[in-house]
Amino acid sequence: MEFLEVIQKRHSVRKFTDQPVGREIIDTIIDIAQSAPSSKNTKSSAFMVIEDPDTLKALSEMRDRGSAFMAGAAAAIVVMGDASKTDLWVENASISATFIQLAATAMDLGSCWVHVNGRPRSKEDASLGTAEDYVKELLGIKDGYRVLCVVALGYEEII
Repeated sequence: MEFLEVIQKRHSVRKFTDQPVGREIIDTIIDIAQSAPSSKNTKSSAFMVIEDPDTLKALSEMRDRGSAFMAGAAAAIVVMGDASKTDLWVENASISATFIQLAATAMDLGSCWVHVNGRPRSKEDASLGTAEDYVKELLGIKDGYRVLCVVALGYEEII
C-alpha cells in the first residue's frame, strides 16, 4: 500500500472480528514502532503486547468511557515511555503510537488509540484513581515507565 493511501485509509476502529492477528504481523508493527524518531535519539518508548482475552477484557475496564471496545480486540499494544531517559517521553511515545497505527493500516488491520496518561478511571468517582495506575498495576509495569496509551488492534468488523 502506498504511503498516501495508508494516510487516507487510517481511521479509528472500535469493532473487530474474532480473527486473530498473526504474531509475525504484531512483531513487524513493533519493529516499525521501534524505528520511530525520538528526541536526541533517546529511544525512550517501550511496548507491551497483550493478546490474552482476559487481560484485554481487564484493560477494557481501565476507564469508564472510551475503552470498553478493547475487550473485542484481537490484541493491544501498550505504549510507554521511560521518563528517566527524557522529559520528552510523551512526545516520543506519541510518535511511536502513530507509527503503530499507520503500520497496522498498511497491514489491513484496524486500530484505535485509547488514551491513558492523565485520564481518570472514572469521571464521576475520583477515588478509583487514574487509568495509568490501573494499567501499571494490572500489567506489572515497572517504576520509571509511564503509560501514554493502549492501541487496540484487530481486523475491522464491517457492518
